[in-house]
Amino acid sequence: MTERSKPPFRGDHVGSLLRPDNLHAARAKFESGELDAAGLKAVEDDCIRDAIAMQESVGLKGITDGEFRRKTWHYDFLCGLEGIEESTESLGPSFQAGHNVSSLAVTGKISNPNGVMLDHFEFLKSATKETPKFCIPSPSIVYYRGGRALMNQDAYSDLGAFWDDLAAAYRAEVEMLSAAGCKYLQLDDTSFAMLCDPKVRKNMTDRGDDPDEMVEAFGRGIAAALRDRPDDLAVTVHMCRGNFKSSWIAEGGYEPVAEAMFAGVPVDGFFMEWDTERAGGFEPLRFVPDDKIVVLGIMTSKLPDLETKDDLKRRIDEAAQFMPLDRLCLSPQCGFASTVEGNQLTQDDQKRKLALIVETAAEVWG
Repeated sequence: MTERSKPPFRGDHVGSLLRPDNLHAARAKFESGELDAAGLKAVEDDCIRDAIAMQESVGLKGITDGEFRRKTWHYDFLCGLEGIEESTESLGPSFQAGHNVSSLAVTGKISNPNGVMLDHFEFLKSATKETPKFCIPSPSIVYYRGGRALMNQDAYSDLGAFWDDLAAAYRAEVEMLSAAGCKYLQLDDTSFAMLCDPKVRKNMTDRGDDPDEMVEAFGRGIAAALRDRPDDLAVTVHMCRGNFKSSWIAEGGYEPVAEAMFAGVPVDGFFMEWDTERAGGFEPLRFVPDDKIVVLGIMTSKLPDLETKDDLKRRIDEAAQFMPLDRLCLSPQCGFASTVEGNQLTQDDQKRKLALIVETAAEVWG
């Protein structure tokens, strides 16, 4: 077994990192008017440089900006597209801790004339000597979080036109990121894993959607978004069952979506959550095509307790019963701070977990 020279890497991570205290303080001052945009950006720049140095120090090869310039993993990007806005209306299940999830409204024709967060990527690229990894929400999230109920019918009486415009907006983003030097792009997509949960599937049915048709539609949407991607751009999809202040939304193994998802989503790898029994067993890996990599999210990013190498290796061995070890990698199951609040662990806990990922991967794959 050998280390991988291209993404995803043997020891990898999902992307978001805990925000440091000085960044929280700067954002609070910015929101109260005590700090201007330039002042906030200067603090963000310094904090991102520190986060990059931490990632490099533990041996990670795919380096992110921790999503430090965002409040959430998805809405900051999606609401940067023309025609999409956040809605206070909650149309789906809440987190197990009781937090309701806001939705997305399609208010007009979707487009992407100038790119979204390109400056975020350019700063990241300039600040790391390793491979800059950029994470954006999957196009699937737009429909999953709103559906037809929050779609402007004057703009999109035809659902096919909605998917066409959304894919075109994503193709424009991929083209602009590629031109800026991006070689590693991740699409964060909770919809596939959420649709493994019977209560979520019922919620989708109640609002008029067929969950199985949604899985296929989301695959087609991602395929259309990536249709023109350059050969040197590695793309992965990350999926989880919710991540907010160490809580979650959904439960259930991947069996209901695995076959259609793996066959219909044309990416290089899948980051998949398997840190608890909520995610079921590894049996769905039998559907993974021979040209795909799966990054096993068997370390939790929700709790501070540090896993052991022996436990991680045992889980890797279990997964390898269903697909070759050489097409597996290792990561935490999600980011450490999908939203600005972050999960319930410390910066030291986070660093120890990331270091353990890299060390374990080196022992397993060389």
